[in-house]
Parts: sequence; structure tokens; C-alpha cells
Amino acid sequence: MGNEGSHLSCARSDRTPSISSKSHHQHERKPRRSPSAVSGDSLGFQRQGSDSSSESGDERETAMVIYSKNSVKASTSSAANRPGSGSKTLVIPNGASKRNRRKCIPDKPNYSINLWSIMKNCVGRDLSKIPMPVNFNEPMSFLQRLTEDFEYSSCLDNAAKCDQWEQMCWVAAFTISSYCSTTTRTGKPFNPLLGETFECDRRDDLGWRSFTEQVSHHPPTCAMYATGNTGWSLEQEFTMSSKFRGKYLQIIPLGIAHCKFDGSGNHYTWRKVTTTVHNIIVGRLWVDNHGEMDIVNHKTGDKCHLKFSAYSYFSKDIPRKVTGVVTDKQGTARWVLRGTWDSQMEAAKVLGTSQHGSKPVFETGEYKVVWKRRFPPAHLEKCYNMTVLGVEMNEIEDGVAPTDSRHRPDQRLMENTLWDEANKEKLRLEEKQRELRRLREKKMELAAAEGKSFPEYQPAWFKKTKDPITGNLIHMFTHEYWDCKDKQDFSRCPDIF
Repeated sequence: MGNEGSHLSCARSDRTPSISSKSHHQHERKPRRSPSAVSGDSLGFQRQGSDSSSESGDERETAMVIYSKNSVKASTSSAANRPGSGSKTLVIPNGASKRNRRKCIPDKPNYSINLWSIMKNCVGRDLSKIPMPVNFNEPMSFLQRLTEDFEYSSCLDNAAKCDQWEQMCWVAAFTISSYCSTTTRTGKPFNPLLGETFECDRRDDLGWRSFTEQVSHHPPTCAMYATGNTGWSLEQEFTMSSKFRGKYLQIIPLGIAHCKFDGSGNHYTWRKVTTTVHNIIVGRLWVDNHGEMDIVNHKTGDKCHLKFSAYSYFSKDIPRKVTGVVTDKQGTARWVLRGTWDSQMEAAKVLGTSQHGSKPVFETGEYKVVWKRRFPPAHLEKCYNMTVLGVEMNEIEDGVAPTDSRHRPDQRLMENTLWDEANKEKLRLEEKQRELRRLREKKMELAAAEGKSFPEYQPAWFKKTKDPITGNLIHMFTHEYWDCKDKQDFSRCPDIF
């Protein structure tokens, strides 16, 4: 990344500060290794229960779930016919139960399809309103893909132990970590059906649990609430604008994420940056994440300004570069960040600031790694390039709501490589959703003709209310889901599958 006295450009509004490291520790820039050649944990330690770095492609186990109208049964096959395949419950010394989770899914079939033959009529349109075959998907709902952001929840665990400015660096590292898998994953997650949900309870091994629900269909909006064992909570309402421009597809997130820490009372907000998928017409698909992100601490007034540099063939900068500056309420720089969104981020404390022309130069202490990517085992390259956590997302679990994404039949059929059947089932589900919408609209028209009001669609587990920070109407978690799950009372869930 550079050595003593090196300068790193950091965009901050219209000024680009330079960073001068006071550390004598040399950061030599090394050739980037391929994902299959890199292993290791984040920040030099392994999360409890994580064995992603030790998994081998020679010990692959594939679980296939077969659906019938009235029942679901799982059949498990192993490449080496080894014991331990499928999903089991282990008893660990402290008495808590921990699942032995699956390590892969069936390989992606080699089905060829002409992408342009479908996309050529979509130029300039919002893709969320266009039916797409499962051939462009990965067997995962967007609710699950959003939950996958917690793969590096250890950043938030570390943030809970720090003071306000260093805490901001860890929060920034968490927001950046969610983009790293897009370097190899170009599959589109399934658009959730209205009322679809996904729960992920990993308190026993990863230290967090989350719940997500699709709360609106037009515009497509999902709401999430998650908590960590170390005293943090994260809630967000995610919606986006997507446009196809011929050569590329651009996805612009519109929702805001809120992260709170019980110990300090700090309350952070941010919005995700733009994602662009290139080479839609010809060539290999590749993804770039670019733009600027402001993380704001609403308790103290501190800010972290991050710049995700857009890829340019002619640029001398390293690809996928991210730089950032943490400032206090008065605008004084306290910490700086540098790195890439596909590999790792480093942070250093600012010791002093000087002026070099119109640009501030930051004298810093020694940089420390605040996030480092853990590459998945090589065999997952054939499993849609999923992460270890991603593979575990769609595994069948007992006791979840009937609206949970794990029960979605077209997604399950696709995972089991039955793509023709999956496409037929996808059309059935989408037509069922359209019919329910037409029925609601008809009732609304009849009520209006009689001078009566007709209630709008109400989510099962979130309630629309005013955001005290932004003033916008958002969906807030009612905290009723987990109690209802304990009682196995899902009477409020709609019939969507």
C-alpha cells in the first residue's frame, strides 16, 4: 500500500487530502493473488464456529431438497459418501446447540442463454418490473443476499469495544465489506414476493440474528432488523432504482441503514453506493461499486466520508480503491482509511494536519487492518461463486415462518438444478401475486365508489412510522416475530407460495 512518507489521495468534498504515514512499518504492495490461492481470517482471528478456511473441495457434500404439494423431504448425497452430510445438530460443551451446516449446493448447470435476446427490449426500463427467467439468477432471495452483509459482523463486534472515532472506522469497514463478493458473483438474486420473509438466527456461532420482510412490491422495498450479542443493532429499509442502459446495468440504492450501539449510545446512518454491471451485451460480466458514502454519528456529529473510486482502464490507481476520512463535529480529521473493497481496509489515527497547496496532508500513526476478506473454498466457484455464509442461507430449517425464503419453490427447484421446472413455478408465483394485487385494487375501487377508505397493504412484522432521524416514513420492526416463532403462531402470515 506504500511506505513511509507515501501519499494516498482521499476525496473529501472538493478537496483531495494526502496522507503521510509516520509509521516505520513498511506496507509493500504485493501482487494480488487469485481467490483460490488466498485464505485467512479477518483481522487475524477466526470467528467462533467458522471453518471456512479449512474446507476442502475434496470433501464436498450436496443436499437436495425435493418438494411435493403437502410435504417437504430432504435427500442427501455425498461425492465421497462420507458421514456427516446434510444438516445435523451438535451438542457443544457450553450446552448451546450448533448446527453442522452444509458446505455446498449442487453445481450450477452449464445452460447457455442469449442474454441480449431478453435484455434488448428492456433498455431504459426499471428491471424490477420485468419478468426474468431463473437463468440469470442465483438460488437465493434478495432478502437472503441482504442478510449476507453480516458475513463480516465481527467488524461491528469490534466497533462495540471502541471509542467514537475508532468505532466509526470499524463501522465503515463493515459497510465496505458487503461488496467484496461482487467481484465474482454476477448472478441476480430472486426478487422477493410481497410478504416474503427471511430469518437468520446465528447467535450460537456467529453472534447475531436478523429478520427481513418484503414490505412493498411497487416500489420493491424490504425492511430488516438485526441484533448482535455484543450490543449492536442494525435496521434498514432497502429500496433501489435500476436502469438498463444497453452496455451496462446500474443499481442505485435509495434506503438508509441505521446502526446503534447500546454501550455508547452512538447512532450511525449511511446509504449504499451505486453498483454497475458491465458487458451486458458482449464480453464477461463484471461489477463495479463506486460513488461516495457519508456515515454520520447522530449523537456526536462525527462523520466518515468514503470515496469508492470508479474503475478506469487509464487510471494509475489500484482498482476498486476506497479512501476515507473520519472527522469530528468541527471538521477536524481524526482517523483515515485506505484499501480496496474487494480485499482489505486499513485505518490510522491522525496525529497532525498540514497544508500542501489546496490539499490537507495528514500525518498518521501506524496503519492497522480493520477488515480483510476471507475467500471461500475453491469448490464454491462452481456453486454460483457463493460465500460459505451464502451457501448456508437457503438450507431448510424447522420452525421458520411459512413465508420464509427457504420455502420458496422456484428458488428451491433452481438450487436442485431443475431450471425448466423452476421457470414454470416462477411464472405461477408471479401470476398469483399479480392476481392478489388486482383483487386489492378492485376492492379499493369499490370502496372509493362508496366513499369509503380501503386500508393499504400492511406487512406482518413491520409497521410504517416516521423516522426520527430523516423524517421519512419507514417500516420499523415490531419485535413480535421471535415471540410468535417460539409459540409457532404464524396465523398472520399471508399465503404467498
